[in-house]
Amino acid sequence: MGLSASVLAIDAGNSKTDVAVVGADGRVLAVARGGGFRPPTVGVERAVDGLARTVTRAYRAAGVDTAAHVSACLANADLPVEEERLTAALHARAWGASVDVRNDTFAILRAGAAEPRGVAVVCGAGINCVGMRPDGRTARFPALGRISGDWGGGWGLAEEALWFAARAADGRGEPTALARTLPAHFGLDSMDALIEALHLERVEPRRRHELTPVLFATAAGGDAVAGGIVDRLAGEVVAMATVALTRLDLLAEDVPVLLGGGVLTAGHHRLDDGIRRLLAARAPKAVPRVVRASPVLGAALLGLDRVGAPPEAHARVRAHYGG
Repeated sequence: MGLSASVLAIDAGNSKTDVAVVGADGRVLAVARGGGFRPPTVGVERAVDGLARTVTRAYRAAGVDTAAHVSACLANADLPVEEERLTAALHARAWGASVDVRNDTFAILRAGAAEPRGVAVVCGAGINCVGMRPDGRTARFPALGRISGDWGGGWGLAEEALWFAARAADGRGEPTALARTLPAHFGLDSMDALIEALHLERVEPRRRHELTPVLFATAAGGDAVAGGIVDRLAGEVVAMATVALTRLDLLAEDVPVLLGGGVLTAGHHRLDDGIRRLLAARAPKAVPRVVRASPVLGAALLGLDRVGAPPEAHARVRAHYGG
């Protein structure tokens, strides 16, 4: 048996993976970064192969070859059956004596909370919400897009902006500056030109997400249609948070609502103000807070919770990440 760490923390998102090897005293022994984690696209085994390369680099840098516990917060672990499959796949790699797999939104929640108690809403490419209590109870949503009732996220916002802009341009919808600002972002002079460029993939599909900041800038310029889309997102964020708080019997308690992901951490004033105003009306005791700390911090803290590490260990790993 080789040298062992206390926790192997993994935060694996769609675009990147962060790994941290944490000692029993909370010291971060090594870190490593790898590519995105996309089991629906490449399959579970190939996705875990990618994790393995990053974990191996971190273990080598730390001078260990195993951990007491693997705390993995993974994108695309949206359903219990997916968590079970991923847990089995990580167990098979023998990176640690025990393994917990959670959706990566739990990493944002734990990174921003002083204890495993509260609710987190993440809005990046998609939108998701989870909640937890120290007794182990959790609240969550499938977060599979429109088929599970979701609206929002960077991709969804871009699609919505395109829909309103196209209808404004051809006369079916009300006028909006989006019909000018969206094509202008790609150096085009009309929505007809943008629609054609997107359909024929002269503008690569992956670049559609670039239209989300354009939407927010157009709203900030006073456009009513763009502003309405931003206001709807604020309502969606608060609806998810309120439902999660209600399910966990936290609605009447002072509890944090952590906001993470690129859209919610970008400092869009209309969105931020809308979320705070609506949350104050529906969950007056909730305390909204933006989380900018690395999500791998949350995975590490969840791991330390699991192994019963002392408070000073939690404080040390939090200090390392400035959280």
